[in-house]
Amino acid sequence: MQNLAGLTKGLILFLQAESSGKKKMLQVEAVTKTFDDLVALDKVDLSLKQGRSLALIGPAAAGKSVLLKCLVGLYAPSEGVIRIDGQEVGTAAQRPKKLSHRIGMLFQQNALFDSLTVWENIAFRLMADGMGRRAARAQAEDLLPKVGLPQENAILTPADLSGGMQKRVGLARAIATDPDILLLDNPTAGLDPILAAKIDRMIKGLVDKRGATVISVTGNMVNIHDAYDEIAVLHDGALRWHGDSDRAEKDDNPWLRQLLSGSRAGPIETINIEAQ
Repeated sequence: MQNLAGLTKGLILFLQAESSGKKKMLQVEAVTKTFDDLVALDKVDLSLKQGRSLALIGPAAAGKSVLLKCLVGLYAPSEGVIRIDGQEVGTAAQRPKKLSHRIGMLFQQNALFDSLTVWENIAFRLMADGMGRRAARAQAEDLLPKVGLPQENAILTPADLSGGMQKRVGLARAIATDPDILLLDNPTAGLDPILAAKIDRMIKGLVDKRGATVISVTGNMVNIHDAYDEIAVLHDGALRWHGDSDRAEKDDNPWLRQLLSGSRAGPIETINIEAQ
């Protein structure tokens, strides 16, 4: 019995160590990004552990999309360091191919290929990695219902789709390779509340079931506490708040409170729209 108790205690300690010892998958260390005289990111420090999801919120032109593009390798930081899975990285062209293939990205403007069909857009990376057209098409068509699109849309082109439908095709392409890291720029923009909630649940499923690490720029505050583990606030290129989403409801940080409540009162300037 004593040996059994010892083994049980050892197993508990091991599981506790495993659960609390998740490695940092994404690290942003004092990153600044400038475009001529414009400071888009200002000494941003941010880290996210493996299997965690983060909602990145802030007003327009806060630097949210720029940060994602630095993470995916489209922009090189003007100053500071980005590490992915502990490895310091530069632009996509400088990264090992194996590392780049671990990242899925949904762009703000979707970045679909106009000359390709829906299924070819979704399967583009799969075929580039050597998968045959028939298998790639089948996998792409299987993803369509998961993002709220009928499989019949597979043969359409982006020009045949609404903006919201194009967004969902872009999301399907981002998850097609089953990436370890998912960077999403407004995945629910232009979607009705029911479909937006479905997409949020799908993203949460990728985290819970696969252990994916997700950073998502979002303006959807309705499901933010349920859909994401953490929240970070950017304003004027600077990180104003970062913490667990369940703590965000009670925190009195003025940037956080203004964004979550939608109030005009706070440090973020709002445009006064007068009734005509």
